[in-house]
Amino acid sequence: MAATSHSLLSPAPTSPPRARLPFPAVRAVAPRRRSSFPAVAAAASSMASSDAEEKKETKLWGGRFEEGVTDAVERFTESISYDWQLYKYDIMGSKAHASMLAAQGLITTGDRDIILEGLDQIEKQIQDGKFEWRKDREDVHCRDAIDKILIRIKQFQVSLVLLASKYVDLIVPGYTHLQRAQPVLLPHLLLSYVEQLERDAGRLIDCRERVNFCPLGACALAGTGLPIDRFKTAKDLKFTAPMKNSIDAVSDRDFVLEFLAANSIAAIHLSRIGEEWVLWASEEFGFLTPSDSVSTGSSIMPQKKNPDPMELVRGKSARVVGDLMTVLVLCKGLPQAYNRDLQEDKEPLFDSVKAILGMLEVCSEFAQNISFNSKRIQSSLPAGYLDATTLADYLVKKGVPFRTSHEIVGRCVALCVSKNCQLTELEMDDLKAVHPVFEADVYAYLGVENAVNKFISYGSTGSEQVKKQLEDWRVQLGINP
Repeated sequence: MAATSHSLLSPAPTSPPRARLPFPAVRAVAPRRRSSFPAVAAAASSMASSDAEEKKETKLWGGRFEEGVTDAVERFTESISYDWQLYKYDIMGSKAHASMLAAQGLITTGDRDIILEGLDQIEKQIQDGKFEWRKDREDVHCRDAIDKILIRIKQFQVSLVLLASKYVDLIVPGYTHLQRAQPVLLPHLLLSYVEQLERDAGRLIDCRERVNFCPLGACALAGTGLPIDRFKTAKDLKFTAPMKNSIDAVSDRDFVLEFLAANSIAAIHLSRIGEEWVLWASEEFGFLTPSDSVSTGSSIMPQKKNPDPMELVRGKSARVVGDLMTVLVLCKGLPQAYNRDLQEDKEPLFDSVKAILGMLEVCSEFAQNISFNSKRIQSSLPAGYLDATTLADYLVKKGVPFRTSHEIVGRCVALCVSKNCQLTELEMDDLKAVHPVFEADVYAYLGVENAVNKFISYGSTGSEQVKKQLEDWRVQLGINP
């Protein structure tokens, strides 16, 4: 078989280019040593089973060495135990590379066809669970993730919008510093999560644009003197273009870092939702009841019904952030170009993908299986003087400077505390004793219902604004009325 030193069948003598996904997705983690995709190719050249396979295979880079590595070194340096997950993209890249080599006259069309057939057989063996993944063979590197995460984000957004649609008029306490602040509509709160998730999706889409450049053909670090066509392989694999600098192509992991950072921000958002819903499901709040299908019990306390899925969402966010920290620290002291340290970028990447997909899936399930306790929420609304800020707005409309309005309302609240009553229960004489500006129309600003209806600014919690936000999201997410 006609082959080149940097062809499909022969790995580069030192470090490879990092392989990126052929589809708009996270660029794949770079391999240890190869110019293209030798792991699958190596397997293609040794498909026949024999007694010799039971022995440790000679490394493709072993010509320089007089003895093989020890078993301890083999165990410590292997990565096939997690690289196997990338086989589909490795095979895809190998096929594109073989086709390019044939087009350039570096291998014959007959050789190309043999290689493609062998790769098809290997792919089928892997899918059928018959392929032997050996730790003494080279490794495989590629992974698609962003599209899957984007689908899960949209699913959660849809679940939140549908949940919000069930409680269009339900007013809940809004909190700052975890202290009662102002009344808000529940859909307004739920749509705030939807907005955050939309930015999470946007970061992943931006990441996808930046990583969609092909490193294939960069070889060890300097490129090759052979007439390969990097533009053809980039086009065949649906990349935007080949990477411009071969050293850059093999040395950086900013594509992993950017992806892990986007995942980490999304995980923090999910964790905050988890925290809020865990609090709201407690007896102290009692605002939310999860169904049995998304709850667990206690092995000791028979009365317990725990929102465990959301607690684990909160907990797993630590893993996702930790994955980002791992690769940041991994990369911070590396010289150009490739270093074996970079083998350690794959497990954090895989872990982050698995965790964020699971978190999004269970958040959607939870949102579809909870109910909000309207009576409990309504009975809690009088506490906390949630209409105080609206009362200050009333005074501003009367021409009182906000600084003065703030002080006047503070005195009204102090009066309520002393009388053990709500602002709505103050008599006109009480209000005028605080300040003569008060008139009978003040009562249209007091009470949580009146307070909510007074919000009119764009994006606010006013009824009309929230209905518009809800309709906009139904249209954007393609939710039928």
